[in-house]
Amino acid sequence: MARLREYYTTEVVPTLKKEFGYNNIMQVPRLEKIVVNIGLGEAIQNVKLLDSAISELSMITGQRPVVTKARKSIATFKLRKGMSIGCMVTLRGDRMYEFFDRFVNVAIPRIRDFRGISPRSFDGRGNFSTGIVEHYIFPETDYDKIDKVFGMNVTIVTTARTDDEARELLRIMGLAFRN
Repeated sequence: MARLREYYTTEVVPTLKKEFGYNNIMQVPRLEKIVVNIGLGEAIQNVKLLDSAISELSMITGQRPVVTKARKSIATFKLRKGMSIGCMVTLRGDRMYEFFDRFVNVAIPRIRDFRGISPRSFDGRGNFSTGIVEHYIFPETDYDKIDKVFGMNVTIVTTARTDDEARELLRIMGLAFRN
């Protein structure tokens, strides 16, 4: 069992139950999945970039990424339908908790000039999305072997009904929000 999952069941659930007045333990919001996405528009000209992004993302998440393809052609960008333009990973269960733990406690503090994550990055249904500019903030990446620095989007999907419930869940689990 992941360390953060154990913390969730022993500390977070009773705190949220008391704060929001839930009657049933199944009403308490929880993490459902985490989606990590890398979009590489430059992969149109250089296919090797996509291969390095796939290997980096698999090292960071511990799971093999899925290559994402273009949905439609855009002539201005010399993009054709079906071309590989990115990769993504959907994490659930223990891998999700393990990634969240490393993301919150190791990676985020390594961001340059970090003053907290914007609390306005919620979608209205309790899901949280944030962008990372430099992927090498994760300790799994070998800085000497990086071909190109790329960014990634991290989406945390929760079962919370409102943004306030999700914000409180993520705050108690250790995500540092800006004031």
